[in-house]
Amino acid sequence: MKLWVKWVLITLLAICLAAGGYAWYLYHSVKVVIEQTYEPIRATRLEKSELREIKISTQKKDPFSLLILGVDETPGDKGRSDTIIILTINPEKNSTLLFSIPRDTRTELIGRGTMDKINHAYAFGGVEMSVKTVESFLQIPIDYYVKVNMREFVKVIDILGGVQVENQAAFHYEEHSFAKGSLLLNGEEALAYSRMRYDDPRGDLGRNERQRQVVRSLINKGEEPEVLTNIKSIFDNIATSVKTNMTFDELKDLALHYKPTTQHLQVLEIKGSNRLMNGVYYYIVTPEERKRIETLLKEQLDNTNPVHHG
Repeated sequence: MKLWVKWVLITLLAICLAAGGYAWYLYHSVKVVIEQTYEPIRATRLEKSELREIKISTQKKDPFSLLILGVDETPGDKGRSDTIIILTINPEKNSTLLFSIPRDTRTELIGRGTMDKINHAYAFGGVEMSVKTVESFLQIPIDYYVKVNMREFVKVIDILGGVQVENQAAFHYEEHSFAKGSLLLNGEEALAYSRMRYDDPRGDLGRNERQRQVVRSLINKGEEPEVLTNIKSIFDNIATSVKTNMTFDELKDLALHYKPTTQHLQVLEIKGSNRLMNGVYYYIVTPEERKRIETLLKEQLDNTNPVHHG
């Protein structure tokens, strides 16, 4: 009996050591990947938005905003940010607001001084001009950004086993056919699903909704235990397709303190109208509509860290 107990204890110890070793491997691997993806845009200002009085603290569980830019970068071509999504996350309220800006939205490009489509900010000035332009458009601070090269990121979607979406209307795009209803899409299909807009009766708004579906599905996929079995492949692909100004410690805080907020996700939609100006189609948002969205986002960001009003 004592021998049996001894072997049980030895086996448990071996399992604990293996688990501890795997946990350390994951920790070390994540740290290495985040160091590769880290790309600050405000180094001289300690990554603090000019619309903040002080830098937010993920360790203190401050509410914050995150700008997601989906770009189609190729060698020699920076591309445009055809996906512009903002997340505002408030752990105290246990809520996340997800908001898309149509790529054709007409606004001033900050740093260039011209009125243009908002997705051109990335083509002219990269992430920094995109961040400043979005801040000016909505009058809210952008605390963090994540830039995703969509052509590379499709590999991560494949590794995760695809994304689940609810298609509102059947359509065909880029040699892919999408039936109406619940669909499981691989990486290439998800990219095509997120791009189509001309055959959508809602235009850019319809495309924004499909992009948000893909983002929501990826958030859910990231919480599945099966992710661990493919973690190395996922890390390798993230390292080449993602850039962010979030540090390893900040991402660690998100995993520890902010995870429940993703279960209470609310989607906002900006209202506007299409208009032809000098031969170019723009999406026009009225000052009143911009103010409505600004107010909702500022309420979500709370007043624990004062926001300067423009």
